Amino acid sequence: MDQLAAYGTLTDAFGTLLGWVMLALVAFKVFTLIDAAFRREDAYRAAGKQTKPFWLIILAVGAAVSFVPGLGLFLGLIGLVASIVYMVDVRPAVKRVTPPRGGRKGQKKHDHMGPYGPW
Repeated sequence: MDQLAAYGTLTDAFGTLLGWVMLALVAFKVFTLIDAAFRREDAYRAAGKQTKPFWLIILAVGAAVSFVPGLGLFLGLIGLVASIVYMVDVRPAVKRVTPPRGGRKGQKKHDHMGPYGPW
């Protein structure tokens, strides 16, 4: 009888852990969608990546699949791969061609000073 109780406890703990992992993956997909929405449209073209609407559609479908039960693990994995590709490849390229929003205190926004003058 003790083995059955331990088995139930272990499966409950695994189910809880799996639930937290799934929640983290959904949060990751939603984050990438929001991040893509707030990036400038011309930065995607300047970085040589697909267009902003393309990435918004791909990431939105990938995130939406997570909220519909029964669509299958395969579609969820495709959405996760799209979010990972955006985060690893597209986001850094778009950030490189976009000027910084803020700046350090006391500096101008576009003050590009090197050790020997502006660059």
